Amino acid sequence: MGTYLLTGVTGQVAESVAVALAADHEVVGLARFTDAAARDRLESAGVRCVVADLASADFADVPPGADALVNFAVVKSQRWDLDLRSNAEGIGLLTAHVRPGRLLHCSSTGVYAPAGAEVLDERSPLGDNHRAIMPTYSISKIAAEEVVRTMCRLLEVPTTIARLNVPYGVGPDGTPRGWPAFHLAMMEAGMPIPLFPGEPNLFNPIDLDDIAATVPALLDAATVPATVLNWAGHEQVGLEEWCRYLADRCGYDARFEATTSTIGGVTVDTTAMEAVTGPNRVAWRDGFGRLADAWLARAGH
Repeated sequence: MGTYLLTGVTGQVAESVAVALAADHEVVGLARFTDAAARDRLESAGVRCVVADLASADFADVPPGADALVNFAVVKSQRWDLDLRSNAEGIGLLTAHVRPGRLLHCSSTGVYAPAGAEVLDERSPLGDNHRAIMPTYSISKIAAEEVVRTMCRLLEVPTTIARLNVPYGVGPDGTPRGWPAFHLAMMEAGMPIPLFPGEPNLFNPIDLDDIAATVPALLDAATVPATVLNWAGHEQVGLEEWCRYLADRCGYDARFEATTSTIGGVTVDTTAMEAVTGPNRVAWRDGFGRLADAWLARAGH
């Protein structure tokens, strides 16, 4: 694959992917670039940064005809009009502008209906999974998938829709990233971690290194109509388990507070993904160990 066009490139996941791909490919990163430090890091890694805004469909400086468009952009304002316009309409209009050779759309396993510890495959029912904490998130993600499916067929752009589970890892700047890093911040502050009633709350966390490594294969799997895959680690891990593991590594106390005002576990079948990408390389304990080490290093421990 030649030129990669990445949206949301200053985000926690996309920045790591862009930096990894830039080692061997031409990478153009799209964002509003309100974070000057992130732009500097990207440009230092060889990423060409172009200002664009999916909410306003301002693509005047976006070059058309990229070999691959990889969409990581997401707006989580919790304002219905803005989030639907940005996350759903925006990617449709950008796809029409770019007319890429292939499209990889990063969706979320947050599109599935809550199912407790049931292992979900790509045909499982969809629903408003994240309503308790982000009312617009799941529905705007489902809407975005349907726009992407439509543009795939309308423009005959081979497409993969990849539903990401829990991304985590250490960013290019050495900072811990993802939901587990947020849990570390809560433990450091002595705050209890919200926990949906009924243990374990199972997820399939995936390290940023594995996310970046699997992007080319996911693009190679793109089809018309779109291919839909779960994008996740193959290991099931309870939120409770990873918090206790991080607490032990960092010398914190992991306390939990049962509440329905959070999301429950979302655990998925990765069989179809692994047939495309092969198995993940980073075992969860190794990845979370690196996360803990980076957390302690940033604090000078």
